[in-house]
Amino acid sequence: MNELRAIDPFSLDPFDDALRSLMRPWRMELPDAAPRIKIDLSEKDGNYAVKAEIPGVQKDDIDVRVDGNTVTISAEVKSDKEEKGNGGRVLRRERQAGYASRSFTLACPVDEGKVQASYKNGILELTLPKKAGVSNKRIAIQ
Repeated sequence: MNELRAIDPFSLDPFDDALRSLMRPWRMELPDAAPRIKIDLSEKDGNYAVKAEIPGVQKDDIDVRVDGNTVTISAEVKSDKEEKGNGGRVLRRERQAGYASRSFTLACPVDEGKVQASYKNGILELTLPKKAGVSNKRIAIQ
């Protein structure tokens, strides 16, 4: 059966949809990618507070490193999913392994000895105290 379609002359790329429809028969399902680490960063009472969303990761597979004013959060995903038939024979097995890392730089150095971290329900919470005695001094230009 023929398919009639109206062409929108004001669309940004009229050929994009046409080319995409040509590839429909060959589309395949790609495996899930490694987790993306999404963060919320706030500053309060001389501390930085970080909430990082890392779903599907065990606490032991998360690595947090602080180097001066640079913070790096890394996570490794290891998961297995099996589907078995009635006879106990494996019919389908999907394995996923991935690695995600996220680094960001803060305005002030962090006191590494006082950093606190907790992980619950896929959310990593970090409290990063600013290093004492560090201040920004404005220089007068003459």
